[in-house]
Amino acid sequence: MDAQLIAFTGVAAGMVALPGADFTVVVRNALASRSAGVASGLGVAGGLLVHTALAVAGLAAVLVAVPALLRTVQLLGGAYVLYLGISALRAARRGTPDGEGSEDRHADRGRVRALRQGFLTNALNPKAPVLFLSLLPQFVPEGEPPLPRTLLLAAIVVALALVWFPAVALLVDRLGRWLRRPRTARAVDGGSGVALTALGLVLVTGPLPH
Repeated sequence: MDAQLIAFTGVAAGMVALPGADFTVVVRNALASRSAGVASGLGVAGGLLVHTALAVAGLAAVLVAVPALLRTVQLLGGAYVLYLGISALRAARRGTPDGEGSEDRHADRGRVRALRQGFLTNALNPKAPVLFLSLLPQFVPEGEPPLPRTLLLAAIVVALALVWFPAVALLVDRLGRWLRRPRTARAVDGGSGVALTALGLVLVTGPLPH
């Protein structure tokens, strides 16, 4: 067995499972419906695919090397996460899930919306290019062609996300009877809103990741 590959898989699993904005978005959408939660998870994996593809292509290095570009991504990502946080807080105040009526009547549109939220939350994460740019090269053995190995590492990250986030959505759905109680749902929305709003403010006002 390739010891470096095993070590990378462990590191990547911890990185993927670490709670963040993407995790919060998946949980919130899974409370609306199982399909919306799974769609969010697939969207998060799609966002990771963007970052791993950029790292493989070497474009992540360009993004990190040009502060103005990275700052633009940071502002866009922060603004989007902030929007999601404010939406969650408004839903908690109303006592109904965000977009509940329209998603119940238009399930397909609800899934597309959840998929988009998961994708954008991850694709606009400014820390991801820095993370992948610093992480992937460490697990490419010296003297080995970097491209095939980097492609394999990127595929592992995306595969882990494809397993983890839909699994989170299914678990939330299994606990749905309790989590969807009005008081509990409001608490989840409120907690999600506070977390996402805080993350959005940090991204918008904070320094560039390094």
